[in-house]
Amino acid sequence: MSDKKKNIGFNIIKNDPTDGHGGFGVGSLSLDNVSPVIVDVAEQEAEVDIGAMHARSKVEKRIKFTTNREDSEGGKDYWLVWVTIDRKPEGPYYAGVTACEMVVNVEKRRGYKVLADHVNLMDKSMKRKIIVDHMDDTSKKVLADFLKAHNEAFWNASEPELHEALLSTEK
Repeated sequence: MSDKKKNIGFNIIKNDPTDGHGGFGVGSLSLDNVSPVIVDVAEQEAEVDIGAMHARSKVEKRIKFTTNREDSEGGKDYWLVWVTIDRKPEGPYYAGVTACEMVVNVEKRRGYKVLADHVNLMDKSMKRKIIVDHMDDTSKKVLADFLKAHNEAFWNASEPELHEALLSTEK
């Protein structure tokens, strides 16, 4: 097996899958424009991990998750951030960004997360909400830097609310 890092980008906006016919599938949600970003709090790194769409990110594999924080005591903190990309006349932009907490203890093979929160926050991201106020300031900065580095045009076209939410500690 190769040790090369896979460079996976964000899901890109696709055309209307129903092509306007109004039949089967109309009103269904599309996850085409949502991408999960994992922020490693200790390492101060962020990366897109598409496996997180189905709770199968590198961080989550071989871990039994519970809603009891004590089960994963001594583990590493992570943020799973749902990033939704949309398009406006100026071009694509980061439209929805919501963060969910995770703690993973690899030695115990246990983790803490509230799956309902992850699902609800993914839904809110798809509805173009910005919910990152519960993140620590360092992780917000890591996420802001990652989003800028990934595509500065998307970042620049994003709403000021996103910039304020992620960079509010910078003066």
